[in-house]
Amino acid sequence: MSLFGFNRLGLSISALFILALLMYIPSWMEEPPVEQSKQELDALKPAYKAKNLTTTLYNQDGQLNHKVFAQSMEHYDQLGFVLFQKPRYTLYTDNASSPWVVTAQEGALYRNELIQLENSVVIENQTADDFVKSITTEYIQINLDTKQMTSDQMVEILGTQYVIQSNGFNANLRTQEYELIDHVQTTYSPSN
Repeated sequence: MSLFGFNRLGLSISALFILALLMYIPSWMEEPPVEQSKQELDALKPAYKAKNLTTTLYNQDGQLNHKVFAQSMEHYDQLGFVLFQKPRYTLYTDNASSPWVVTAQEGALYRNELIQLENSVVIENQTADDFVKSITTEYIQINLDTKQMTSDQMVEILGTQYVIQSNGFNANLRTQEYELIDHVQTTYSPSN
């Protein structure tokens, strides 16, 4: 009898041990949540911050490509972008003496040379006799390599004797070609 009672007790203890083991195996197999949360939090912190910073970038041929000034800048290395407050981009085309100046309230620069600017975006042509003097919108995306601009927001293009309004546009600063996505109105007022 004592042998039979020992087997029952041993079987009960073994069953409880196996049940406890099965309950804790999923938690042992998981990665520690503290480590994962720490990595996520590190990605959300900027690698560095700067105030009143000016950066000048050149292309592969050593020609001036663009300059950027920002009141403040935060570089998120793990996420692959830089955030700017009140950026002022100077974009140079083939003629470095007549750049375009782009200002906004905020912006982001991505690793693929793409910038997105938002809130009170103004693009001003620094050449006095060109067809387009300025472009205003609330959002614009610019490829710094190709100088291609796109917007899906209301855009106003101002020239010497005209104002064009459109709901979005595509433009190339190098070729001076502009495509209106949804033309709203053009006002032409020739000077006498």
